Amino acid sequence: MVQTTTQWNTDERAVAEGMLTASPTVLELTLLIPCLNEAETIQRVVTKAVDLLRSEGLAGEVLVADNGSTDGSQGLAAEAGARVIHMPVRGYGAALIAGIHAAYGRYIIMGDADDSYDFSAVMPFINKLREGCDLVMGSRMKGRILPGAMPWLHRWVGNPLLTAIGNLLFKTHISDYHCGLRGFNAETARALQPRTTGMEFATELIAKMALNRRTITEIPITYYPDGRSRRPHLRTWRDGWRHLKFMLLLSPTWVFIQPGAVLFLLGLAGLTWSLLSGGSAGMTFNSQLAAQISFSILTLIGSQILIFGVLARLYANKMGLLPSTRFWHWLEDALSVDTGLVVGGAVSLLGVVGLIRALQFSDLSGLLIGLLVLVFGTKQVFVSFVVSLIRIKESFE
Repeated sequence: MVQTTTQWNTDERAVAEGMLTASPTVLELTLLIPCLNEAETIQRVVTKAVDLLRSEGLAGEVLVADNGSTDGSQGLAAEAGARVIHMPVRGYGAALIAGIHAAYGRYIIMGDADDSYDFSAVMPFINKLREGCDLVMGSRMKGRILPGAMPWLHRWVGNPLLTAIGNLLFKTHISDYHCGLRGFNAETARALQPRTTGMEFATELIAKMALNRRTITEIPITYYPDGRSRRPHLRTWRDGWRHLKFMLLLSPTWVFIQPGAVLFLLGLAGLTWSLLSGGSAGMTFNSQLAAQISFSILTLIGSQILIFGVLARLYANKMGLLPSTRFWHWLEDALSVDTGLVVGGAVSLLGVVGLIRALQFSDLSGLLIGLLVLVFGTKQVFVSFVVSLIRIKESFE
């Protein structure tokens, strides 16, 4: 199941944000490393990161966000020169979110603790961030993937497929959506309020940057075989499915609104044609009635999917998963309870009048139209209550 919100409790939030309140952001760079039982490689990775800061004369820090290691990774990281914070909420995203909140640096470059990314080669990332880029992605696909570094299923199927879907849904032009070496402006990342605690954090960061029209660029990198003797934390099918589900959750227009609009318009057009054509289409009474019922059902299905899309988008706006726009603010107001009761009530009343008239004259087509109008009016009333519930301000937090 995709976790779209981070389940912080008060103590855990203090852990993640305590460093920010204790000291102002005075450094240029934070090299952020999420860690869970990486005793075999963490010292080597931290040492490379520390050496980069020294050799380039950078005002920076190495920050390890530990996710509950039980193999002594925390102590090894600290010995190598890292500042270590602890995030008890398990998950790749949870560790990175904690690190983003705790970072002292103006810029953050994140990379894995398994030594598959080379922190000594990230100066091109830093230069792009200095130029004003909000997100600098490493690209393994445009760079080099050394033998044994990436399973063939990831390289030739999973990553290209998910990257193509991400580019389509979020209008990006990235070659490697799941590269774990990336740099970003810390203030921008905090403002986007990332929430996913699992591997899908990688997708969330790109999607939110793109949806908020932030500047994204790519740099080819070399991807090395990791230094672990155990299997990686990544699970191919589980995490791939989680990425795909999260992409779809962030795309109510593609998932709901566009398909719903197509079905609704097709049903409405077909219903109008069947009502206006009468006997001129060479149809018997029964076939004409069957067509009207079929198109009416198609119209209802389309309208219901549209409603789901609107509600999903409004909820995503409120949760900070998607950026709101002037149109969606207007639609929130238009679908308020007051408006819904008046407009929906009027439409429902019109449908009832149509039903009564159709029953009086035994008009089956009129009966069908009256039922449709009544359904639409009733939906308007009850949808307005849901929208108003979504609109309740979180003024008690």
